Amino acid sequence: MSYRLVLASTSPFRRQILEKLGLIFETASPDIDESRFDNEPPEKLVERLALQKAQAVAEEYSDALIIGSDQVACLNEQILGKPGDYNNAVKQLQESSGNTVIFLTGLCLLNTSTGKHQLIHDPFKVHFKQLESSEIDGYLQKEKPYNCAGSFKSEALGIALFEKLEGDDPNSLMGLPLIRLIAMLNREGLRVI
Repeated sequence: MSYRLVLASTSPFRRQILEKLGLIFETASPDIDESRFDNEPPEKLVERLALQKAQAVAEEYSDALIIGSDQVACLNEQILGKPGDYNNAVKQLQESSGNTVIFLTGLCLLNTSTGKHQLIHDPFKVHFKQLESSEIDGYLQKEKPYNCAGSFKSEALGIALFEKLEGDDPNSLMGLPLIRLIAMLNREGLRVI
């Protein structure tokens, strides 16, 4: 069976990551409410949102494999959102300094022909070094990561903030765990190589 491959995301970062596989795919914008339920664990949140994103665009595609993904950053059981501005970013980076931030990425592959889906979450740990105020300010002035959860971009200068990275797939940190996705695609008969 030949399936269309659809990324249920308008994120340029996720598109760039998926392009690494050399597959032909389309993108579609999922329009969902991404609010967290009361007392919802972060792992369940990212899985639910990844599934909902895939389901939101599934109606537009028959015979398709739809990829949904969602990510949150957690520090001491607290979800770090997008800071929005300089002052909030300073606060987030001060809190992260010397600590470990866990990024949880939910990944769903939905087969619209069968209605079946595969769903996982993939953790990735970022160990921050002790940051001085001048480092935080310098980083924020250069990168301005105000629309990034946790106030940094690991694929750019944000790497200078870290002591160590720990996870199975570096793509997971940027929002799309390719190792897990390739295994899901293989189970659906779509081979990358």
